[in-house]
Formats: sequence, C-alpha cells, structure tokens
Amino acid sequence: MENRLLDQFNNVIIPQWPSKKIEEPYNPLNARELFEIAYHSVNSVSMRNIYIKQSPNENQGGSKAIFYSNSKKFIAIEGLENNLIITKYFNEGTTGDKIITEIQPLFIRRKENFAKKETEMKIQILKSILVERKLDECTNLVLLKGINRRIYFAIGDARESAAVVPIFMEAEGASLVQLALNKWMETAQRLEQEHNFPDNLVTGILKNLTQIKKWLLDLVSSFLDK
Repeated sequence: MENRLLDQFNNVIIPQWPSKKIEEPYNPLNARELFEIAYHSVNSVSMRNIYIKQSPNENQGGSKAIFYSNSKKFIAIEGLENNLIITKYFNEGTTGDKIITEIQPLFIRRKENFAKKETEMKIQILKSILVERKLDECTNLVLLKGINRRIYFAIGDARESAAVVPIFMEAEGASLVQLALNKWMETAQRLEQEHNFPDNLVTGILKNLTQIKKWLLDLVSSFLDK
C-alpha cells in the first residue's frame, strides 16, 4: 500500500501521461534554497507529498519531491546540476497550463524576493518550509496507516522544528498550532507503538493537520511575497 501511488507515478504516469514543465536556474540562490521555494510554491492544502529526497549538499542538485493532488494530478520537482525542473503530469482532456500561467510567475517572483532578503530572514523562511515538509510527512504517514511510532516522531519533528523559528512562534495562532501538535503527540504516544495508526483517529488528525498546513502555507507566503 505504501508504494502504490509512487509505483503508479513511476510506471504509468511518467511514461504515459502528458506533461508540461518549467526550468529555472539556481543562480543567484543555492540549490537547496530554490528547491525549498519550489516546494512551497507548488504545495497547497489539496496537495499531498508522496516522496521526498534531499541532496546532502545545499549547493548541489539531487533533491526531488513528488506531489499528488486530490484532482488526480502529479507534480514533480527535481534539482539537476545547474537548474531545477518542475513537471506537471495531467489527464487527457485537461491542459496543465496552470504550471505556466500561475506557478511559474509566482515561483520566479518568490525567487527574486528571497534573493533580496537578509540572511536571518532567509534562514527563518527555510526553517518554516522545513516545518511544512514535516507536516506533509505526518499527513502521508497517517494516510498510509503508518505505525504509531513513526507518526509520533514525525509530529515531534514538526513541533520541534517550529519551536526554533521566531516568525513561526510569534505569528498569531502559533500557540494553538503547538497545542494541537502536542495533543496528537500525546495521543500517538499512548497507542501501541508498533501497531498501525487506528482508523477511528484518522479523520480527527487529518482535520487538524490540514488546518495547520493552511495556516503555515499562508504564513510562509506572507514572507515570501513581500
């Protein structure tokens, strides 16, 4: 079950579905910075991250993320040696034009805005996007009915990553976010650690994670778009 969407993407979507792509050079950012901005720019409440791999070196390509949307579209972000490629795969009968008309100009504008920011603000924005990725990991694990131990640690990672970011912790609503994460950590901790996450808790945690994700997406965008 865990690899079903990923297998579908690799074996069916890539070879058979139509796609459109945009390419953007890293310069003047490094590979990690542009990848994170791309991750945030294609992400949305309706998107689910089903795969992520990060390059061990912030100045080199090799990072990759794959998103699946509830409208049955896939978006892949891939860091190459000198540039980053975002590819949207879509069903026959649709155009996939949104990646060109909406995502590309937004992405380029955010890249330009980010390049002008002070180093400390750049660090805080990147750390906030890290929290975004951690929340996405939690959601994916819950949807895959992952084991409770992994979900507990994923929520803990998200909470601890957020706790060291001033723009996150000082934002209106941050205390409610931390309370919700604490609640689900405690819930997951009380469960049998090697058992799969129980069905009766899935709706509740997904509702909270979706609310938190929307809040965080808006927060990060507010700093990237100015």
